[in-house]
Amino acid sequence: MSNKRPVGVIALVALFLVGSCASFISAVSLLFPGSFLEPLWQLNPRAREGFNHIGGWAIVLMLVVCVACSFTAASLWRGRRLGYWLAILMLVINLIGNVINVTTGTEPRAIIGIPVVLLILAYLLREKTRNSFH
Repeated sequence: MSNKRPVGVIALVALFLVGSCASFISAVSLLFPGSFLEPLWQLNPRAREGFNHIGGWAIVLMLVVCVACSFTAASLWRGRRLGYWLAILMLVINLIGNVINVTTGTEPRAIIGIPVVLLILAYLLREKTRNSFH
């Protein structure tokens, strides 16, 4: 990949960095319930309930997501082919989760994410984008 990164790749790096920050904040909030971060769960109270059912493993899960998002963002920024494939893998996992949440009625609002993820995947799968990674 040349020094000039495609704008779409820069946007993806930003997306994965936001995912990294959000999952880290979630993990810290779960680790310290009732802290100053607790009001953030008002954005998605169902997620809080779901994490409560998982217990301590929810913290581990959020930290794994944080590390995966961080590593993907860094690899994409460096133009590494591994970052490209990690981004596709993580987006496909997100897509599957969205489809399951919508079809089971767990989170009907996840329907918004389906076309968004499909558009991002279409962008990544273009030959021009794929060839910008080494």
